[in-house]
Amino acid sequence: MKSVVISALVAAAVLASAPALANLELAKKSNCLACHAVATKVVGPSYQDVAKKYAGDKTAEAKLIDKVKKGGSGTWGAIPMPPNAQVKDADIATLVKWILAGAK
Repeated sequence: MKSVVISALVAAAVLASAPALANLELAKKSNCLACHAVATKVVGPSYQDVAKKYAGDKTAEAKLIDKVKKGGSGTWGAIPMPPNAQVKDADIATLVKWILAGAK
């Protein structure tokens, strides 16, 4: 009985982490990780810092989708974020939602 419960907990943990791993792979494939990381500043802010900055902002998702696609500057310092027009719109939306959810 104990092994069944442990197996169920392990399976639940694996299933819960699958979307996060998929999103991290999407960020890697889209070259986002060249400048960003989940928990630490690289060239740009960490995804967790972005989530904190925009917490409670109902317009954040649309703003960030636009900024990721077109690029921008000034929000996080002097280094501009280049445009990412080569990344599919659906992928940008997925990544932004993941980032705003805390990128876990």
